[in-house]
Amino acid sequence: MDISQTAEPPGITAVEADAVAGRQLRYYDFAMAAFVAILICSNLIGAGKPAQVILPVFGPVTFGAGILFFPLSYVLGDVLTEVYGFARARRVVWVGFAASIFAAGMAFVVVALPPAPDWTGQKTLAEVFGQVPRIFLASIAAFWAGEMANAIVLARMKVLTGGRMLWTRTIGSTVVGQGVDSLLFYPLAFLGTWETSLVIQVLVTNYLLKVLWEVILTPVTYRIVAAFKAAEGLDVFDTKTDFTPFKTRV
Repeated sequence: MDISQTAEPPGITAVEADAVAGRQLRYYDFAMAAFVAILICSNLIGAGKPAQVILPVFGPVTFGAGILFFPLSYVLGDVLTEVYGFARARRVVWVGFAASIFAAGMAFVVVALPPAPDWTGQKTLAEVFGQVPRIFLASIAAFWAGEMANAIVLARMKVLTGGRMLWTRTIGSTVVGQGVDSLLFYPLAFLGTWETSLVIQVLVTNYLLKVLWEVILTPVTYRIVAAFKAAEGLDVFDTKTDFTPFKTRV
């Protein structure tokens, strides 16, 4: 397959992943920072609140508030893999993984520290930032596996499609990545605590909402990908990439 024959605008060069080594990238660090910020905020701010909206036909629908923002990390993951290649996306996933552990550790220490005698916010702080170890471990394991699966599927589909039909790989990779995430997180976090039927119901509902959110955001993903490719002047194809997930080096 000739990867130079793509439908990209003039000025964008299709290259192998290893050809980017040592090249100065203008926006990679910003994308990494945004990815980690969305991940941490979704877990610490959004995960603790169940929200409910009333939808026509369906009626009341209850979901974790973080679901509104966490899928944005998958959008950024798609952008990173599509523009910079799997190895750099893998590195970002590991950075997000480490940042999540640090944030959880910091939350644990802050909550555990004895409060000042005249401070009355300890109970509220513990309710908001107190982490249940089982749920935390399930969350970071599911995140890591889901994001890795998402990046691998997108990178391989990009080569198979010759860089065309971006929507097929952004949605297809999300179907797989969010599937892995959901199949790991909900059973690991709640099976044995919740009724099995409830675990399955929440798993399926949240999975479908996440995939739907990705579909809705597809036009946004197209614009961001096009802007990043134009700014960097490159379009990475992972035809010779080592897809081992247990690496952090590019």
